[in-house]
Amino acid sequence: MTPRAFQQVDVFTDTPYRGNPLAVVLDGSGLSSEAMQHFTNWTNLSECTFLLPPTPEGAAAGADYRVRIFSPPSRELPFAGHPTLGSCHAWLAAGGVPSGEHVVQECGVGLVKIRREGERLAFAAPPLIKSGPLDEADVALIARGLGVAREDITAHAWCDNGPNWRGVMLRSADQVLALRPDATVLAGLDIGVVGPHPAGHAAAFEVRAFFPGNNGLSEDPVTGSLNAAVAQWLIGAGLAPERYVAAQGTAMGCAGRVHIERDAGGTIWVGGASVTCISGQVVL
Repeated sequence: MTPRAFQQVDVFTDTPYRGNPLAVVLDGSGLSSEAMQHFTNWTNLSECTFLLPPTPEGAAAGADYRVRIFSPPSRELPFAGHPTLGSCHAWLAAGGVPSGEHVVQECGVGLVKIRREGERLAFAAPPLIKSGPLDEADVALIARGLGVAREDITAHAWCDNGPNWRGVMLRSADQVLALRPDATVLAGLDIGVVGPHPAGHAAAFEVRAFFPGNNGLSEDPVTGSLNAAVAQWLIGAGLAPERYVAAQGTAMGCAGRVHIERDAGGTIWVGGASVTCISGQVVL
């Protein structure tokens, strides 16, 4: 058993305890996958990350560190958004210095660039693994599981960038906030729901994320991977401007804010603030 530097970070918020928490073990060297998963389950958080030196291939391509991302009860993720920003925040806070203009993270989907935007960090959205409209049978099932009429789903798409999100757009943010999904109907599905706020609101869209959990269906406070994929879908389809803010977590008493921007080269950046809430050591 070895003492290892540890941080618990709140992501996509500048107010402690109002975002999405993440456990970060800053030195995962020598830990087996089983040990990483066991500690992740013990934290009782949606994700825990373990930082490692990059692989030789990753280092040659410019990676500053490698991250492994685990989720209870038995899932390693190739990529996830809030663990990416939270891990980078913890790495920088612990003295990490990028070798180039951007921080470069190595993870299951390859290399992910992260840029600093003042007090915020932003990652370059990874390519979608699967895109395009959902099957109509899926849309009808999702409508039933969300408790809305089929015609209330105004657009839909695969939003798969590692996590297997199915995205649907409702008529309004208020409709999104009022959802009380049926866990039995939506069992086994990762569902992202988005709805527009009225003009003049601080956020352009309200987002909610539902996924299989220990009790049938869980909701994520703020979800970087989903917002990345939704931005690629909405901007690409002309349903959103090239720069906007999405709110998430409102229905859970949180105040997540996700900053989206498509740059001149077409890369979509997904950004947010992070704050360290716990800093110390764990013995693993």
